[in-house]
Amino acid sequence: MTDDLTTLIASIEEQEQRLVFPRFDAGDAWALGCLLVNLATERTLPVAVDIRHGQQQLFHAGLPGATADNDAWIERKVRVVYRFGASSFLVGRRLAAKGQTLGAELGVDPALFAAHGGAFPVRVTGAGIIGVVTVSGLPQADDHALVVEAIESLLLTPHQ
Repeated sequence: MTDDLTTLIASIEEQEQRLVFPRFDAGDAWALGCLLVNLATERTLPVAVDIRHGQQQLFHAGLPGATADNDAWIERKVRVVYRFGASSFLVGRRLAAKGQTLGAELGVDPALFAAHGGAFPVRVTGAGIIGVVTVSGLPQADDHALVVEAIESLLLTPHQ
């Protein structure tokens, strides 16, 4: 494993340990979704945004330039978070570090699962992973970074 990949994995693991919500409900999903849409709109990013609580979709938006293909990628990334208990980017980077890819050897169909950045677990203190927030439409590291930026911002300035 290269030093750069080791450093990246450690950074993503730190993000996942640090970015934990005290609670997360429909209002929090709305606030986070609106924040993501605002950030993407300001930057003219062609993304789709999706937020789930369990299997319930609480927020979804497709910005100009996003397509139905982005929605399919969201579904595949969300499955990775729920199956492996980590962000889709972290799962993909851990596999890359081992020279592996996501597939039958791990018991999943790559047509249904995508270990590409953009889906981040919604963790709640004392409850673990209760949902997923996903962005699709940019290079995977950028999808991941946008989600992390929005979660960090929301956790620093919670809504009323």
